[in-house]
Amino acid sequence: MTTPTELVAVDIGGTHARFALAAIGADGAISLGDPVTLHTKDHASFQTAWEDFARHLGRDLPPAVAIAIAGPVGGEVIRFTNNPWIIRPALIPEKLGTQRHTLVNDFAAVGHAVARVGETDFVHLCGPDEALPAHGTITVVGPGTGLGAAHVWRDGAGGYRVQPTEGGHIDYAPLDSIEDRILARLRQRFRRVSVERVVSGPAIVDIYETLAAMEDKPIRQLDDRAIWQLGTSGEDSLAAAAVDRFCLSLGAVAGDLALAQGAAGVVIAGGLGLRIRQTLVQSGFAERFRAKGRFEALMAALPVKLITHPQPGLFGAAAAFAKEHC
Repeated sequence: MTTPTELVAVDIGGTHARFALAAIGADGAISLGDPVTLHTKDHASFQTAWEDFARHLGRDLPPAVAIAIAGPVGGEVIRFTNNPWIIRPALIPEKLGTQRHTLVNDFAAVGHAVARVGETDFVHLCGPDEALPAHGTITVVGPGTGLGAAHVWRDGAGGYRVQPTEGGHIDYAPLDSIEDRILARLRQRFRRVSVERVVSGPAIVDIYETLAAMEDKPIRQLDDRAIWQLGTSGEDSLAAAAVDRFCLSLGAVAGDLALAQGAAGVVIAGGLGLRIRQTLVQSGFAERFRAKGRFEALMAALPVKLITHPQPGLFGAAAAFAKEHC
């Protein structure tokens, strides 16, 4: 029997770095150990966080690592947007004591997870209630701190390719008078307004404050977490309206990307999508997703799912390693 390949899977964002041991079986199956979440602000570098993870486990780490990074992964030096760490890929073997490594964009890792997890790791949002197609393009959209976008192409025989994109930075297109007001407010601060200025976790603040201004209500200085809580719980009707507006915009953007990519199916990813999944189902998300004029029937025929795997970044990083090395 072939010994499974053991590696460390890492998912690094601006605030957190998540670590887990992973194993790739002889049949290609991927298993993850319990994840450990470290705060980037508590560590001077990725290397010291790596050493902290080893101390947490109380053992030497395997000589293989797969790292999902929130940002571009090319070049001699990788710099993070929202934390002071840097990674020099050429020095990874020396600094970490590894023999093999894989570096992948964080949303590419999510794409690998979409391609590899089982049907039980998805829930249905809209369109036909059927499995994602085994052949063709799957559009992946993930609202979080920003708006991630990628697509996965399946060959029908179990093979696939992942293409990360910067689809979250396409132009925002308002579709009614309320969204005209949201755009006007954002243009006071930004010369160009991309979709992630409206379809991301922090964007709920601008949506909420726009709605308050429309109703001549005093603008409460709330952060995004407070507005999401008030809106999804129904405690505040204005916050609830902001959440509904967010869902409408997410549906429109997901539909635009699916059209642009010739998608056969769509997956919504990210922790935010998971937290508001019941709200998404009950909102106007599906209507806006379909509302593409002459292509409404085409859009209505696409299955749209939400990935529910608890650690798609870690799982996807391990899957990217398997695709490169195993």
